[in-house]
Order: sequence, then C-alpha cells, then structure tokens
Amino acid sequence: MKHSALIAAAFSSALLTGCAVISGHPQTAEEFRKAVPGAFMAEVETFEVNRSFADVAKTFDRKAPECLNVTVKTVSQTNMSYQVIVTTYKPTVLVNGDKVELHVQFHHEAGVLNVTKEPEGGYYLLVADAYPVDENKTRVDLYRPSMGYDTLIKAVKGWAANDNTGCPDLTQV
Repeated sequence: MKHSALIAAAFSSALLTGCAVISGHPQTAEEFRKAVPGAFMAEVETFEVNRSFADVAKTFDRKAPECLNVTVKTVSQTNMSYQVIVTTYKPTVLVNGDKVELHVQFHHEAGVLNVTKEPEGGYYLLVADAYPVDENKTRVDLYRPSMGYDTLIKAVKGWAANDNTGCPDLTQV
C-alpha cells in the first residue's frame, strides 16, 4: 500500500513522457490507443474469450459503473515524506454496433500536481475494445499499464471471460 500511491503518480506522470513534452497527455480514447504502443510503462494486450460479444458488452455495461465509479484515498509514508493522494476513477462504456469500448479514467482530487492538460473526465488509464469473432467468441484489445493496476486488469479480463471476477481493490494499484 505504501508504494501504490507512488506507482499511481509515476504512471500518470511517466506513461507518455515523450508525448507530454510535445503535446501533453492523450485527450481522447483514440489518442490514448495510438500513444500506448510506444509509451513507457504501457502495453497493448489482445486476447479472446469464449463468450458472445453481446454478453461481454452487457457485463462491461453492468460491472464498470458498479465497480469503477469510486474515489480512493491512498497514503504513502517514508522516512522523508508523507503523502495522501485522493483519486477518483471514472468508467465509460460505449456500444457501437460491432464494438464495445470500456474507458477507465482517473482524476487526482488531492496530493498530485498536474503539469499537463487533463482530459475531460480525467487521464486515461485503460481502454478495452471488444469485437465479435464469431457467435460465441469475442476478441479484446486491452490498452493498459504494464506495471501496477494488476487488480484492475484482472477484473476487466475476468468480466470479459465471465470468470465471476468481482470488483477490483483500487487501493492496491
């Protein structure tokens, strides 16, 4: 827990360091998708689940607001510093024909100084795009952090696969 606040701050600051110098953090989900493949501490993961596209879309639509519309307070204390970070997470689910998008954004309410323009709704943390492969199979492209946020990533993958995954503990990033 002590390091979770530091990881969150480092991720938000360093995810797109190269891009931030030139133009700031991605302001849209599409800009985030384009930036992640070459970004520090980020990656694209693609996987398939044996579930219909409609079922994956319904699960994202149900679980994201239930589990990810939260505000979390983390405390980091070392010999030299004490930091309290308050972070609000915001999920968005969009269903457009043969694609469902899950966007997870975050905004630091306290404890972090923003040095680049923050997108409306907060900085992008994760984007999951799901597409039908066939009647009972769905492909998911997950644009995500490569370090930290394991509980969030596990939850989104579990929701896609219908593994009865509950809500992630976002105090454990």
